[in-house]
Amino acid sequence: MRSNFLKATKTNTMKTFNLVILFFATLVMISCEKKSDQVTNPKDYNVFLEMKENKSLDFAKYEIDFWQKKFDAAPNQITYLSQIASNYSKLFEITGNINDLYKTEELLLKSNETFKYSQVGTIRSLGRNYISQHRFKEALVLANKALAIGEGMKETQKLLFDVNMELGNYTEAQKNLNALTDSKDFDYLIRISKWNDHLGDLKTAISFMEKAKEVAVKNDNKALKIWTFSNLGDLNGHAGNIKKSYDYYLKTLAVEPNNSYALKGIAWIAFSHEKNTNEAKRIIDAVSKKHNSPDFYLLKAEIAEYEKNTVDEKKNLSSYFKMLTNNNYGAMYNKYNTSIYADNKSTSSKALEIAKIEVEHRPTPDSYDLLAWAYYNLGDTKKALEIAQKYVENKSFEPELNYHLAMIYKANNLEDKVKPIKKELQSSLYELGPIFEQKINNL
Repeated sequence: MRSNFLKATKTNTMKTFNLVILFFATLVMISCEKKSDQVTNPKDYNVFLEMKENKSLDFAKYEIDFWQKKFDAAPNQITYLSQIASNYSKLFEITGNINDLYKTEELLLKSNETFKYSQVGTIRSLGRNYISQHRFKEALVLANKALAIGEGMKETQKLLFDVNMELGNYTEAQKNLNALTDSKDFDYLIRISKWNDHLGDLKTAISFMEKAKEVAVKNDNKALKIWTFSNLGDLNGHAGNIKKSYDYYLKTLAVEPNNSYALKGIAWIAFSHEKNTNEAKRIIDAVSKKHNSPDFYLLKAEIAEYEKNTVDEKKNLSSYFKMLTNNNYGAMYNKYNTSIYADNKSTSSKALEIAKIEVEHRPTPDSYDLLAWAYYNLGDTKKALEIAQKYVENKSFEPELNYHLAMIYKANNLEDKVKPIKKELQSSLYELGPIFEQKINNL
């Protein structure tokens, strides 16, 4: 009897022991899984959030003061205006102050008018300024004006490629790209990278951007290193290489410690990949003190939506629109405004108005998607489908556009067309953000 009891006790003890082992093994597995999801480490980037000095900002201000004094002493030296304009453009990149962008335009207009639009370099500079302002058709006029003069043709072809891509003139853009084809030229490499990204070939886009990075590093060019590192951060994120994306953002910050774009990229990783909303908000709050842009309010509103914090969501959207009211951003935020207005039935008609303007100014698949989405939210699903099939379907690989497409298909009972898009969207959740997870599951 005692022997049987001991056997039973031993058996039960072994079962308990095995259960304990299994329990701890499960905990270790969960811990490892969580650890593998963790990419960011505040120790890597806290120093950049806490920085007080900004050498790039100080240098741009110094250069403006230097060239302004030279111009004041010799007002006939119009070329000085381009130097001043260039540094105001840098100020805009650093601070996000829209007035610096308009000051750049003012100086370049004065310079071009004095030269009677005969200097291709100054014409192209104004064209680039118009691209930043989303005045793409005006930029195209200037690019063609530079082309007609005939000097610096390669540089003008680069500008034409950039403008035509923004306008959705993809056949023309490809011709502009074919006019370059120098595999060692940095500007060609970043543009063929962009072209392949447009075609949906992300792997090739990354490979060309890597080659551009090699050129930047070899020449030890600070501006080009910042450009390639930050773009590789973006491209790798879209490809699902989150750790690589994070490392490239850190590389960007090592070159330019105050780079707001890279810090915003890290905030997105914390939010979208790690679901660490508190850390994402901490980063955004620190960055927005240095770089004042409406984008940050939109990101905070998106985080609040994910947290189901309607008070904070409304508060951030209100701050976003207040900033647009207090500053003239022109058409720069039309895309975001259309999306916000379209999602609310009381403002859907306003979304339609803006979408029509966007299509007129910039007839790209993105603009037509906004138009189709506005009609969808107004309940005109047939009109939405007509526009989407003609101007959006198979013309873009942007996840949000494809989500809209799937919703429009679903509303028109085209379930067979929804399934493949749903599968593709599930692999694009990082790029779309956590608030889309349930939306995609409901497709």
